[in-house]
Parts: sequence; structure tokens; C-alpha cells
Amino acid sequence: MDRLLVAVVGPTGSGKSDLALEIAGAYDGEIVNCDSVQVYRYLDIGTAKTPPGGRRGIPHHMLDIAEPDELVTAGDYSAQARTILTEIASRGKLPVVAGGTGFYLRALLDGLFAGPRRDASLRKRLSDREGKRSGSLHRLLRRLDAASARRIHANDTNKLVRALEVCLLARRPLSVLHAEGREPLCGFRLLKIGVAPPREQLYARLDRRSRLMFENGLIEETQRILSLGYSPESKALLSLGYKEAVRVLRGGISVEEAIAQTQLGTRRYAKRQLTWFRREAGIEWLNGFGQDAGIQAAAKEKIAARIHSPAGDETFPRSLRI
Repeated sequence: MDRLLVAVVGPTGSGKSDLALEIAGAYDGEIVNCDSVQVYRYLDIGTAKTPPGGRRGIPHHMLDIAEPDELVTAGDYSAQARTILTEIASRGKLPVVAGGTGFYLRALLDGLFAGPRRDASLRKRLSDREGKRSGSLHRLLRRLDAASARRIHANDTNKLVRALEVCLLARRPLSVLHAEGREPLCGFRLLKIGVAPPREQLYARLDRRSRLMFENGLIEETQRILSLGYSPESKALLSLGYKEAVRVLRGGISVEEAIAQTQLGTRRYAKRQLTWFRREAGIEWLNGFGQDAGIQAAAKEKIAARIHSPAGDETFPRSLRI
């Protein structure tokens, strides 16, 4: 019988980690990170990573699995996380996926098309071409894959590079490969819980959190990472907060400017996350922060209803049913 899988999603700062901890604690669960920056070692303050002492003894997975200069694609994440989900279920535990990287979650649950792996040399040539002649990648994509060109904005260089990379390496349009289907996650019944705090309250919390990150040592943490020999252009150090800290260390901006830029970037990121998840099907939304007792109770009610439903997983220990 398929096991229950709970995914807690929403924008940064909405309390997903707190809600996931509450769910895992109530249902003998284990947590699987779904944040594309928390996968990196040494990045703790700027990612709001739950410290070991705050994890309540609950196993956490997919944290600290990569070096700051490594690229962790959605396909890499999906392959590793699917293995971990199977292992958690085999132990009779409840898998709780928590994070705000929508593309990682989609890859995990829905699968990815069977496209070629990234080619760093080709990607650089394409990026250089766009840098010399703005709009050239979109014009090239219109010739090679008109369907993808209609879907991808002319200014979205990252997606344009990937679409052209697929076309050139696979010698088939990206749109055709997408149409051939993906391999979705099997063996689980999915409950997706979305956390959606009031927008103004969320933004105020994000502004406070951004400032506290700098006050609590984000610049020093960034300096330690650089002192280990990692380039300031490393993938991880280009993320929010860290790229601003690098600019402070280089003398390019003041600490106050870095805080203001991080606050603005984080608010914009949260808005993009909400837009992404609002378009995803099947999410059951809770309007509040994940730390709120009422939100936690509502989430556990949804889980209890799934467990007690006719299609429920009867292998759950009865002592954990609420």
C-alpha cells in the first residue's frame, strides 16, 4: 500500500521548517530538505538553516550534501531525495519534505524529462553570445524550437541557455522532449500543505530576518567560506545575502547597503515563490505562519484525515493517530 508523503511548501520566512518539525514530531517523521541553498555546506546563517540543536532529535536529510562550488541540479536533487524517501518509508516513518524551491519539488514529485546533462563549455559560449548581442539567444531558439521560444521570455537567459543546450546536444527540441512525458514519484500518497502568511507581515518578518543575519555574523561566515579557498563566484555564494556579503568584503558597498539590498531581494524572491506555488495543483493552503499553533493544529488535522481515510496507510502506529 502506498505510504503517505507530506510536503510543506511556501515562501521563505513563512515558518515551513517549524511546521515540518511539528508534523514530524507528532507523526514519527523524518524531514527532507527542499531548499536549493541549504544543500550547501558551511552556509548556515544566510540560509536560515535549522541548527542541529533545534532539530528536536528528528533526522534531517538533504542538508549539507554539496560543496559551495558544486552545481546541484534539480535532477541531482530528485535522484538523491527519492532514494531517501524510500528509505524513510521502509523504516515505517513519515517522510516530510519541506522547502521553498519549487523546481526541486516538481522534479521530485513529477520527474524531469530525459534531457542531456549540462555542458559547461557550451553554456558559456551561449551566455557570451547573449552578452555580445542581446536577444540573440531568443532569436536562435525561435528557429530551433518555436514552441519553447513562445514560452520563455526573451530576457530569461538561464532558461534560454538550457533550452538551446538541450536542442544542440539532444538534436531535438526541448518542447518535444517535454511532451514525451516524465517519470513521476511512485509508491506514495501525497499531501501538499502550503503556508501563506499575510503579505505585509511576511515582508516585515523578512526585513527583520535579513538584518539579523548580518548582525549575527553573515559577513564573517562568508569570509570563512572564502578562506577555505572557494571563489566568490561559486554557485552558493551567488545566493541572496552571500553575494551582498561578498560585496561588503570587497569594499563595494556598506553593511547597511548590503542589508537593504538583501531585504529587497528577499521580498522579491518570496513574491516569486508565492506566484510559483499558487500555480501548482493540489496544494492545501493555510493562511498564517508555520509557527502559529492554529496553523499547526490545522495541518495535523489534514494529516489525520488522510491517515483515517479509506485509502489511508494502515501501517501507521495507532498511537500516532490524532
